Amino acid sequence: MSQSCAHTLGLSRVVPQSLGCEECLASGTAWVHLRLCRTCGHVGCCDSSPGKHATAHYRATAHPIIEGYDPPEGWGWCYVDEQLVELPDKTPQRGPIPRYF
Repeated sequence: MSQSCAHTLGLSRVVPQSLGCEECLASGTAWVHLRLCRTCGHVGCCDSSPGKHATAHYRATAHPIIEGYDPPEGWGWCYVDEQLVELPDKTPQRGPIPRYF
């Protein structure tokens, strides 16, 4: 099901930077699901959300790997290789995340 890619090599633990999509929280916008950048800890919303902030973060930074984060799901996605990837660990939530949908 999941695959391995070179972009997962050297992934380390990150600390989620917020308790929800950073951009949606700032603008008061709703999200559907959350994605966590495994390079820097940015929390953004998925592509089913109006803002698509996780993908926007990738385009702005080229950070390749995100983790399903709402709740922590343990799966990863590589934007570069466009495939599900195995992650070395699952990032725990920092605290309760507000529900927006």
